[in-house]
Amino acid sequence: MTPLAVAANENLAEISNYLIYSSMAVYTLAFLAHIAEWVFGSRSKVGRTAAALTGAAKAPAVQVRTKDGGTAVLDRPQVVTRAAAGSRDVPDGPGAGGDTEQGDMYGRIAVSLTALAFLIEAAGVVTRALSVQRAPWGNMYEFSITFSTVAVGAYLVLLAAKKNVRWLGLILVTTVLLDLGIATKWLYTDSDQLVPALDSYWLWIHVSTAIFCGAVFYIGAAGTVLYLFRDSYEARLAGGGTAGRFASSVLERLPSAASLDKFAYRINAAVFPLWTFTIIAGAIWANDAWGRFWGWDPKEVWSFVTWVAYACYLHARATAGWKGRKAAYLALFAFACWIWNYYGVNILLNGKHSYAGV
Repeated sequence: MTPLAVAANENLAEISNYLIYSSMAVYTLAFLAHIAEWVFGSRSKVGRTAAALTGAAKAPAVQVRTKDGGTAVLDRPQVVTRAAAGSRDVPDGPGAGGDTEQGDMYGRIAVSLTALAFLIEAAGVVTRALSVQRAPWGNMYEFSITFSTVAVGAYLVLLAAKKNVRWLGLILVTTVLLDLGIATKWLYTDSDQLVPALDSYWLWIHVSTAIFCGAVFYIGAAGTVLYLFRDSYEARLAGGGTAGRFASSVLERLPSAASLDKFAYRINAAVFPLWTFTIIAGAIWANDAWGRFWGWDPKEVWSFVTWVAYACYLHARATAGWKGRKAAYLALFAFACWIWNYYGVNILLNGKHSYAGV
């Protein structure tokens, strides 16, 4: 490579770094806008969950006039509980904005800023690829910035498809900022070429699908965590208890526990076949690079453990009728395996997949 080409690649790497830091600044503005969305969402219009769950105990009696001129008291509304454990027939909350114009305005601003930050970050990833003239997934820094880009992209696609997922915005932006902060502070690695064994078109196939699967699994895990909080809130109200002011203000705006449970299940079920393909593609690449399909490398082992965990989750949901909290715990365990496979295996364990320097 000529000195001029080297200098050009270094300039592209600097531009990439600038774009990543710029995206972090815009994500921070989006974070503040999402905070405003939740703060200015009116609590007076988000009592549908409490009304549905406590109506039998608190709803006033309704008197009507009968045909003979007398009066009669109508029965108080009853809460219908679904057969599946952990599911209740309660309405979805109105969202972070609480059905108010001001809250909705801040929510729209937050989504617009998130979309702008996504474009800037995606440009940073592309520029990084141009600086190394390969797929930008050769180390943990590159994997991390691509992971957060794909996660935000998946969220924006769901919004564009008119799915009710704006409640995910604050959690998503917060974790993206955390991911980028870790990447730029501790995982950053200068642009460099891959070792010959990894310089293959399989890098585009295997690693790209791994990143996509992880990003979508993350969205499913976020929905699962929120499900657990919402389910506890609904159970408390259904049992005649009361929730604190913060819980009432925040949790009642989320979709119902049944909706969140269904959302997480559909996300995990949709991406699981692609995770299966990721492992198969990795085995084929390993045979091309190292002359064997499987070698019990820590990354290979934990990729398979993650696959088994998600397979058990989907199998339990499909055959054993697991819904609700038991399935949620299993789904979170599966995602924890994925996180360990990324951070723990790459940093703490030695293997062929370990990244140099980090």
